[in-house]
Amino acid sequence: MSEKNKNGVAEEKSTEEPLATSGEKEVSPEAATETAPLQAEITALRERALRALAEAENTRKRAEREKEEMRQFAIARFARDLLSVSDNMNRALAACPPETRAGADDALTAVIEGIEATERELQSVLSQHGVKAIETTGVKFDPNLHQAIAEVPSEGKPKGTIVTVIQGGYMIGERLLRAAMVTVAKGDPPPQEDAERASDPGSQAD
Repeated sequence: MSEKNKNGVAEEKSTEEPLATSGEKEVSPEAATETAPLQAEITALRERALRALAEAENTRKRAEREKEEMRQFAIARFARDLLSVSDNMNRALAACPPETRAGADDALTAVIEGIEATERELQSVLSQHGVKAIETTGVKFDPNLHQAIAEVPSEGKPKGTIVTVIQGGYMIGERLLRAAMVTVAKGDPPPQEDAERASDPGSQAD
């Protein structure tokens, strides 16, 4: 259909309705019913994709952890053998008390200092590979980390506290490489036991 404008020129008049904007578009109940299954499937697929990503990330972390544990396990035996070397060095140093060192000549002093330097280097190398000494100074006995070889007088320490270290213990990563051999304080006897022993002639005779 054509109409003339003010200049007398015929113009075609569109018979089409203007397009509705996205905000004005309405979805009929029939269309909503048809798309509902599709929306549900999209939601289910999205959830499956998220679960798959989470599982893949967990698998990656588990693989890295297992790889690190295998690396540590592979060097555990070698590290344990090196600890025997460290033990022998410490025994050699213990055989030279301070009074012996004070009277040692230059040659013996150089040997002692060389052993000490070698021991420090050995401990540094072990540390670089995840081997760490177990803490034993003034700590409570832990059967998971320490091996008690004797109970000794407490020397003022609480019962169950480590008194002396016979052989150092080590961890490799989160695993026990070698338990520390220690003596443990047996604690002071209760006061009533002391009084009973003092008043019992039989106990004094023993």
